[in-house]
Amino acid sequence: MTSDPVPHPGASPAPLPVSAAAPRLRESLASTGSFYDEIGGHETFVKLVDVFYAGVAADPVLKPMYPEEDLGPAKVRLTTFLEQYWGGPTTYSEQRGHPRLRMRHAPYKVNPDARDRWLAHMRAGVDSLDLAPLHEATLWDYLERAAHSLINTFEE
Repeated sequence: MTSDPVPHPGASPAPLPVSAAAPRLRESLASTGSFYDEIGGHETFVKLVDVFYAGVAADPVLKPMYPEEDLGPAKVRLTTFLEQYWGGPTTYSEQRGHPRLRMRHAPYKVNPDARDRWLAHMRAGVDSLDLAPLHEATLWDYLERAAHSLINTFEE
């Protein structure tokens, strides 16, 4: 059984081994607040998700994975999920329960091509944020691990 790349709702995110500097980030977060707060809170995650979905909207592989014509509801789901994961409001769990990422993605063919496209659009979103290098590395490490964990087929 593969576990989701997220903790139980309400739990703190697991430490992310992104570099030798990671302990400094954990110390900084312990003294100043959550990663969510450190990188700018709600507005930062909205920008990340908006840039990401601008790419998805034009992607012939990913767009069909979104059953709603309007990507607005998907934007809200991803924003609230990421906010909760990184220490922000728990709106995602309150509205949708446990994230169960693998289960929620099971109906879709998530192969390496889909993963790579997802990561390319997410990379554009991360790059738009102008985060401090350690924050960027921490966020990107999680996004890469999450994307790799959701592969459920190697079929084309």
